[in-house]
Amino acid sequence: MDISSKVHLIINNAGGIARTSDFNAAGFANYVVSDLCKRGSISRIRNGYYTISTKILQEQQEEKIIAQLFPDGIVCFDSALFYYGYSDKTPISWHLAFPRTVTRSRFNIEYPPIRSYMVQQNIIDLGTTKSNWNGVILTIYDRERVICDCFKRRSQIDTETFVKAVNAYAIDEKKNLSNLSEYAKKLHIYKKVSEIMGVLLNG
Repeated sequence: MDISSKVHLIINNAGGIARTSDFNAAGFANYVVSDLCKRGSISRIRNGYYTISTKILQEQQEEKIIAQLFPDGIVCFDSALFYYGYSDKTPISWHLAFPRTVTRSRFNIEYPPIRSYMVQQNIIDLGTTKSNWNGVILTIYDRERVICDCFKRRSQIDTETFVKAVNAYAIDEKKNLSNLSEYAKKLHIYKKVSEIMGVLLNG
């Protein structure tokens, strides 16, 4: 692991803002921390407290930053819809789901832009899978969970996005209706999902 990756890991493990002592514990002497700051690798928030430099972040692949800073994040909503081809709108921010116990200060970064969703612990892992984003492996909700979330948060999604998503899913050869039914029941939206998807699937 290179120094940049180590720095990212230290700051991420500290909740987005690391102290000098956090760097010391990872084997970085005080003069090294000072040098990292002078070189712009990290930014000093106040004396003894640091975060990742926005300049450094912008020079790296967004997917790698997401994987390093948010290994517990799950790609969802707009980002997942775009990934599966259920939306042609490129998201302006990364939509990521986290358990409600997560430290919110971790999201206080300028780049890449993040939109976080707090999810109950009993359903946070429902429908998770792995996906390849330009060579970077990220955790993402599968097709069925993404569609169920569209129904569950229907009031937060514009009509055009919702209609395009459910129609695209209906004709997707990779859809799994058994999983869709299972997830819908666990998320308490089975009636809503069955009514609309039934019409789309049966013509």
